Formats: sequence, structure tokens, C-alpha cells
Amino acid sequence: MSLLDDCDFPAPGTPVTLAVSGGPDSLGLLLLAQDAGLRVTVHHVDHHARATSTDDAHFVVQVARRGGVECIVHDVPVSTGANFEARARAARRRALPKGALTGHTMDDVAETVLLNMLRGAGLEGLSPMVGDVTKPLRGLRRRTLHDFVAASGLVARVDETNASPLFRRNRVRHDLVPVMNDVAGRDVVPLLVRQAGVLFDVGVWLEDVAGADHEVSLGEADCRVLSTWPRARLTRWLRLRLATATSEGETYPPSLEEIERVLRVVRGEVSACELSGGRRLSRRAQRLTLD
Repeated sequence: MSLLDDCDFPAPGTPVTLAVSGGPDSLGLLLLAQDAGLRVTVHHVDHHARATSTDDAHFVVQVARRGGVECIVHDVPVSTGANFEARARAARRRALPKGALTGHTMDDVAETVLLNMLRGAGLEGLSPMVGDVTKPLRGLRRRTLHDFVAASGLVARVDETNASPLFRRNRVRHDLVPVMNDVAGRDVVPLLVRQAGVLFDVGVWLEDVAGADHEVSLGEADCRVLSTWPRARLTRWLRLRLATATSEGETYPPSLEEIERVLRVVRGEVSACELSGGRRLSRRAQRLTLD
């Protein structure tokens, strides 16, 4: 069976942009996209955060040239230090064309589920990448993809930071998942991915059920009406209305503790509460105001 059977590429002849770092996942993406008959343009983002990053860029350019593919290199320096992964991710998003395909595999989906679970994420965080057309390899296992690249004769670049315990994803990949496999007595990656799919379907259904709620803005809602809503409905509506965006472009809903404080305001038990980011939610004449 061809690996393409487990991929989610568009129809042959479709023009696509690929994010290619030079590692085995993104090289596999490039090879499979060409096998799928797509019209490929490669984009490589050089953060200049490692001594070998420029070598990675040269390597990707050479691989693309040998494959008859255009390659565009983006020089986007990101300084090392706190929150590097999030800052680098945000810089890549800004540099890459919208809709660029990435080499995330089934293992990446499972790891992201666990990372989001450790962060205390809600339904959306526990069903990442499901149905995401920019992640066409999410049905492939990482090991299978790496073997495919090795069999092609390409020697992928190695990012030494992928082994560093300083990054939480690496701890999840190298420590947590193996322990979970041992405890479960089975490979938990497919299990986590199936769970993500189930939760994604639940989320789609909830969006359909709560569609009219999206039309109600924070300032328009009457607290007397909100107080009659089931807790799950009201909590979901508040999480969406009170979400905040980080400087890295990532969106986070309020914490459960913050939601509890907001619920007291809605019910009229207190007149106001403090929220993250220096915000203050108050209730005046049965209406909510966020300052």
C-alpha cells in the first residue's frame, strides 16, 4: 500500500506551498507531495537560532533544485531564550504563505493533545489538527515517514534542539509517551488521535447547536437571561468572549478560576472581577462591561 493512501493531499496538479525545514518530516512532505503530482513551491524559514541553521537553508535549496522545485528562503531571526518555541512558531506563521502545508504526523497530533491537556485546555485543545488541510500527513506515523525518506537516499538534517529536555514537547515525546505505552501495554498514539477525532465531532455538533449564541456580544447580553442558561452553554460562551491573544499570535481562553469569578458577576453575587491581562469585568444595569 502506498503512503499516499494515508495522506490527505489535494488533487494532482493543485499548486501548493510547503514549509520545509530540512528535517525528515518536512522532507517526507516534499517527496510525497511530488509523488501526489502537486505543483510544489518550497518555503524555508531560517530563524538563525542555531549555528547550523544556515546550512539547513542551503540543504533545502539544493534538495528543491534537484527536484526541479522553486525554493524561497525567509530570513526571520528569533533570539533564543524564554518562550522560544512560541515566538519561533509565530514568526514562521507570519513568514509563510497562508495555507502552507506542514509535515505534522499522527505522532505530532498525539503529542499536541497531551501538551494541551497538561496546559488545561478545553475541547478545542484536545482535538488539534483534526480535519486541518494544511496537515496532510496526520494519518502517517513518524517512524514510517522517516523510513520513507531514508529509503529515498536523502539524509535529513538533524535539529539538535529536538532532543533537548528544555522543551516540553521533547519531554512529552521522549519521556511521557513511552511511559504511557508501557502502562497501557499498547501504542497510545492511535488511541489519542482517535479520541481527538471523537472530541472534534462533538465540537462541531456544539458549534451547530450554539450557533445563535455567537451572535450575542458580551455587551448586549442580559445577565438575567444568561443566568438561565445551562452552565456548559454559558461557560462555553464566556470562554469565547473572554479569550485573549498573546504577542505570539496564539489565543487562550480564560482559566477555570477566572470563569468561576465571571459566573459570580453574571449571577449578581458580586459587581465586578479582575481577569488576566489587567482586564476588569463589571455588571451594570444587567449588562457586562469589559475594561
